[in-house]
Amino acid sequence: MMYDERFIGPMRAEITQLGVEECKSADAVDQALKGTKGTQLMIVNSMCGCAARNMRPAVGLALHHAATPDHKFTVFAGNDVDATRQARSYFTGYAPSSPSIALLKDGVMVHMIERWQIEGRSAEAIADELKGAFDKHCVASVPA
Repeated sequence: MMYDERFIGPMRAEITQLGVEECKSADAVDQALKGTKGTQLMIVNSMCGCAARNMRPAVGLALHHAATPDHKFTVFAGNDVDATRQARSYFTGYAPSSPSIALLKDGVMVHMIERWQIEGRSAEAIADELKGAFDKHCVASVPA
């Protein structure tokens, strides 16, 4: 089911205003994940009020950490159907989950936070898990 862009636009903006690039097609996902070296964050955004309402702020909190992914991407489940399907094809061993947050390194999964790990948790707790994954797999930025 496609959702009215007027309704989901603010949910998209909550992620993209963090410097996260939207992938709206399967080709865009492949370009983002196949051809990009380093660490990639892929966020499967969604309308789900019970989980996504804490996921989006958690991503914002985590992206202010010293270590962050080299590249940040998002798809919107329910609207970017082909892009979401393609993004999930990289999440080997995980069932489709919306929302979800995947951390990849050179296009290979290294950490996943699924919906069941988001529901019922605070944005701070989700952010702390992301920061731990960033510390393990990403390089901290060096102050100028």
